Amino acid sequence: MQLVINSYGSYLRKAGNCFLVKRDDKSFEVAVSKINSILITTAAHITTDAIKLAVDNNIDIVFLDAHGDPYGRVWHPKLGSTTLIRRKQLEIYGSSEGLRLTKEWGIRKLDNQIDFLNRLMKPREDKREELVRSVDEIVKSREQMKNLRGTIDARRQDMLGLEGKASRYYFEALSSIMPEKYKFAGRSRNPARDEFNALLNYGYGILYSLVEKACIISGLDPYVGFLHTDSYNKRSLVFDIIEMFRIYIDEPVVFLFTKRMIKDEFFEPLEQGLGLSKEGKAALIEAVNKNLEEAIAYRGRNVKTRNTIQMECHRIANSLIRPSEEPEWEDWDMLVEVDDLKDGRGC
Repeated sequence: MQLVINSYGSYLRKAGNCFLVKRDDKSFEVAVSKINSILITTAAHITTDAIKLAVDNNIDIVFLDAHGDPYGRVWHPKLGSTTLIRRKQLEIYGSSEGLRLTKEWGIRKLDNQIDFLNRLMKPREDKREELVRSVDEIVKSREQMKNLRGTIDARRQDMLGLEGKASRYYFEALSSIMPEKYKFAGRSRNPARDEFNALLNYGYGILYSLVEKACIISGLDPYVGFLHTDSYNKRSLVFDIIEMFRIYIDEPVVFLFTKRMIKDEFFEPLEQGLGLSKEGKAALIEAVNKNLEEAIAYRGRNVKTRNTIQMECHRIANSLIRPSEEPEWEDWDMLVEVDDLKDGRGC
């Protein structure tokens, strides 16, 4: 489970082999064996004993800002695996293998978008024509991306262009099914200009921390990316890999809106935009964690959605040092077939 510290002035300390959380006259304990990460989203106190307990038990402590972006992390100082993996990341960047990996991640993202929109169509006959048009455009981008050849440097702008085009149709389709009050005009990042993007941005911030942790544990260097260019202190690989998993946030955010679970008090004004209140953060985190705990089909077996992030990062790391074990494109299209499992989610 994820321990979330979401109340201003909360206090976190060690109590035996447990974490004790206290605020005012209320407190509770959680056994260390039940926690895989600690998320701190507001001003809080934490003792060094609690930090050491987390580090000793491979529990990362992540601090999120008002937009949901991680601005700090406490993590043990050891490498996740052999440095050979990091060397291979650098070696394949300028080769066709680097582009193949990047295409795989991009196509996985587009497949997720196509699948999600197809599921959203089923109970919405009045929106079918608009949703079908968006799906068709995303399929076109997918096929064009699949046919790209060469190196990352030669095809970066093509990749970004196709991904951007698909995203515009995708979010246009999602806006079309929103309640009238919450329709939005495309993506807006920090700060968000509307309620949908405020929730989405904060959710993506949570996802960034999960992907970064998975990279570290797998031995991948979060700063050595492919599609996203290098710059000082930029976790380029996290930005690359997260594309495959954005659907894990998209689904619960859309669900909150379509099930009429959104309240005005979930939001608060920020400079030139909109952010989440304490209540909004709590509602989103609950929905995201529920989604991450559900089982999906992954490579022939059912696993928790959360675990697929770590498993996929391990698969990427292994493919760098044992490339002959990488699946063919034809196989990849069949790896994640989740319609039957997810139809009951009620999006």
